[in-house]
Order: sequence, then structure tokens, then C-alpha cells
Amino acid sequence: MVAGTINMALGSEVTFIEALPMLMPTFDREIAKQAERLLIRDRAIDFRTNVFASEVIPGIPGVKPVTIKMIDANTKEHVETIEVDAAMVATGRVPNTNDMGLEDRGIETSRGFVAVNAQMQVLTSHRDDTVVPNVYCIGDANGKMMLAHAASAQGISAIENICGRTHVVDHDAVPAACFTHPEIAMVGPTEEQCVIKAQEEGWELGKSQGSFRANSKALAEGEGNGMAKVLYNKDTGKVVAVHIIGIHAADLIQECANAVASGTTVKELSMMVHTHPTLCEVLDEAFKGAVGMSAH
Repeated sequence: MVAGTINMALGSEVTFIEALPMLMPTFDREIAKQAERLLIRDRAIDFRTNVFASEVIPGIPGVKPVTIKMIDANTKEHVETIEVDAAMVATGRVPNTNDMGLEDRGIETSRGFVAVNAQMQVLTSHRDDTVVPNVYCIGDANGKMMLAHAASAQGISAIENICGRTHVVDHDAVPAACFTHPEIAMVGPTEEQCVIKAQEEGWELGKSQGSFRANSKALAEGEGNGMAKVLYNKDTGKVVAVHIIGIHAADLIQECANAVASGTTVKELSMMVHTHPTLCEVLDEAFKGAVGMSAH
């Protein structure tokens, strides 16, 4: 998504090919729909969903195009062939754990991922909670959360545990960002996941939103598109998740991640003073809306 929007901004015509039935399948659905409208439908970007690129025939720059043959994800029948100047393959990452001698230590991986417990101690397998003495694994190799800052947090946590100071990373409080224009950022589960979580754990889910279109700083910068959505536990008032699409969303999400990590309630957040005029007032609007107050 990021590479596509960058190339589009540089003047290229872009086509996304997605194997799943929807774009941005791991994102909150409401945010993904806004992203599709703001980042794709209003721009020179085309897309195909529910199809596989079954064959990619390399081209020669300036001589012949790259040929991409697509098949239906369900029937596996050929549906379309397109010719493009260049193709970028972005189908995910795999752990670089081969040839490390893990098997010699009795460590069984799953698709290359190393199983760890909450203290980052390596386990013999994903099916067994037996700890391999004095061996820790952090970052992408354990597959818990494939983000650089999550890996850093896991590394600090591992050192704390090695030194005898028990520590666990709360991955639900680790923020993430997508550096499109406008940006997308989130912390905690999607709304769809929160609904299931609330039902399973027996609490009521609350939801409140703030709009960039009602924010003077965003309007002054010509960036009125976007929203911030706060999901919270109505019983305790604690923030469960926040999803943002809008200018500088990647910076705004940190306040929300801190709130999730510290168990701050929407009532407490609604009483905190936010600088005017700033973009963080979008969050202030959402926090106040959660407790029936007006941000204006």
C-alpha cells in the first residue's frame, strides 16, 4: 500500500493485486473502507481482489513489458493478463532461521518461526511449553509482532528477564503505523476483534469518534480527511483500542498507546487538556464523546 501510493504520487499508474476478497484485510474494516476511498478510489490506482498472480514473466526496461497472469483465488481459472512496466512483489516476510542449528538444540520451528513464552524464552516447539535454558528470541523470528519497535521492546524485556527482573511486553499496547498519505495508525485489536473479545469476556464495548474535518489545524493544512476511533470497555472505561486515519496519525497514536498500556480511562483522558490548535484535538473530541462531553 505504501509503495503503491508513493509510486502513484511520483506519476506512475498503479494496480494492486490482492489474493484475498478485500484490500487491507488485517486492518479495522471501517478504517480500511476509508483508506480505500482516500488512497485508492480517488486516485490513479486500480486494483484486483480475490485473484492470484499465477505467473509473472519478466520484461526488459524500455524493450518489453512485464506480463502478469492472474487466476481466480477460488476456482484457479485464468481471469486476466496485464502488461506493466514493473512489478513489485510484496507477499510478506519469512524468518531467516534456517541453518542456525536450532534443531541441534531441540528447537522445532513452525514455518521458520521460533516459539517463545511471554518472557521471550525459547520453547522446544509451538506445541510444547518446555523452556530451552538460557536461550531467548526477539523480533521477527518469533512472529509475535513483526515491527522494529516491537522487536526493540522485546529485546529490552528479554534483558530484564535475564537479569532476574520479570517483565512481559503487552503487545496489545504496541502501536503500529502505515506511512501512506494520509497516514494510518492503530493500537490494540480491530473493532471486529473487540466485539468478539467483549462477548467472550462479558463486557460491553463502547465506541467514540473524532473527525479531522472538525479540526482547525487539519483544515488549515488542507488535510481534513480522516477520523480517529476510540474503542473502550464501558464497564471499566479503559481504552481497549484506537484506530486513526489522517494527517500525522503515526504521531497521534502514541498518546493512545500510552493510555492502553497504563489502563487510563476515557473519563481521565477526557479531562486532560489538549493544546489548541493542534491535531491531537481530534482525539480529545473522541475521548470527550465517550463520556458525553463536547470538545468545543
